[in-house]
Amino acid sequence: MSTATPQDAETADDGGASPAMHERVLEAVGIAIASGSLPPGSRLTLDLLQQEYGISRTVARDTMKVLESMNLVYSRRRVGIVVQERALWNVYDPKLVRWRLASDNSAEQYSSLTELRIAVEPIAAAGAARRASAAERAKLLSLAGDLRRLGEAGDLEAFLAADIEFHRMLLHSCGNEMFTALEGMVAEVLTSRTKQGLMPFKPRNEALQAHEDVAAAVAGGDAVTAESAMHHILDEVRNAMGLH
Repeated sequence: MSTATPQDAETADDGGASPAMHERVLEAVGIAIASGSLPPGSRLTLDLLQQEYGISRTVARDTMKVLESMNLVYSRRRVGIVVQERALWNVYDPKLVRWRLASDNSAEQYSSLTELRIAVEPIAAAGAARRASAAERAKLLSLAGDLRRLGEAGDLEAFLAADIEFHRMLLHSCGNEMFTALEGMVAEVLTSRTKQGLMPFKPRNEALQAHEDVAAAVAGGDAVTAESAMHHILDEVRNAMGLH
């Protein structure tokens, strides 16, 4: 964990902690845990966090509450705050996904998440073909067109936003609330690939075509083709990232 600079230190009283300060400290400690710099069994104290980051006790306590809600740490009287075993972590939490993708173990996390997407998103595409509303079908077609235009133009920032919305729409319209709950996780994976320079400057034509095929199949109510085309998208992701 890195020490905050004096100008970053919180000067307000305990009731005036800034959200930005809280997020910075949460991010730093979260990445330290996710990366293994703070391995399971490591003990933390509020005093240590206050000294390390120049923050108030309120910010330190609030940071620990969030980490505890994610099952990354637990607190016990006379023991303190302890980093949990990995098996107990809330691995679907979008924040934890982002922290793990920012760590030195990102390849392992990309592999796990891609396998999860392969298991879920093709079935979600088939579900969307069966259950999406007319407005959702039209929106998917529009988004696929946006992806083609933005991808060919090399506008990766706008392409990312459209890609996140495309996959969010599929998960949202498939009629399975368990799949819908994964949309934040998928958004973090797509964002990390772009931010870490793991996307080509111009997305491959095969990937753009597969998105168009998914949208067309969903719009036409063709569940079999929608599922197959989504498999093509994720196969392209796995191959592009060298995941096996």
